[in-house]
Amino acid sequence: MLVIPAIDLRAGKCVRMEQGDPNTERSYDGDPVERAKAFVDEGARRLHVIDLDGAFGSGENIAAVESICSAIDVPVQVGGGLRAVKHAEGAFNAGASEIILGTLLVEDERLARHIISRFPGKVIAGIDARGSQVATHGWQERTPVDRDALVRRVAQWGVSRIIFTEIRRDGMGEGYDIDALNAVANAAEVKITASGGARNIDDLLELKRSVPLTVDSCIVGSAFYKGTMNLGEAIAAVA
Repeated sequence: MLVIPAIDLRAGKCVRMEQGDPNTERSYDGDPVERAKAFVDEGARRLHVIDLDGAFGSGENIAAVESICSAIDVPVQVGGGLRAVKHAEGAFNAGASEIILGTLLVEDERLARHIISRFPGKVIAGIDARGSQVATHGWQERTPVDRDALVRRVAQWGVSRIIFTEIRRDGMGEGYDIDALNAVANAAEVKITASGGARNIDDLLELKRSVPLTVDSCIVGSAFYKGTMNLGEAIAAVA
């Protein structure tokens, strides 16, 4: 199982939140570029970078994304506020190897499918939910869209990977939502990246033994920033 460190950007800084709530935001010292380089030095084979200002509609961090991508030699998946073709192009021009679409999957199916077909194999579906209900706009808006139904739809559109986050677990250190991940994995034949809730290596081991092989990677954020998990040890534990 691939362990993917997360870098969430707001106003050019690394931040973490609990359940996506901006009121719980905590900034971490240090340049995001140096943070990215440290993750790579510790063995990361891919990075997950989210522009929270883009997701919230409060700005963008494309310069920081470009600096991160140019400073390291591993693929970077980039998401947050990508709601137009020009946004997708901007992320790829900044060095992203893959982009993550989230809100667009719900709000503009036609445009989402256009971007997926325009950049084949390079678009990941970010599906974020509280229970069975999908959330959008940086998790701030609830929708009536059913999680598993959306999984099936994006698979039909040609997406081969989904990043799934159970929002209620994100940043809380309570472990991944195994039941939800199994439901998502069984909804369609796609690869799944688990996100939200890891606190220690036991959480990664529990994930690996409790989900289908299609759940082949996991994103870890807060645990690395809070020091409850070491990246090198995590990679070795679930390799």
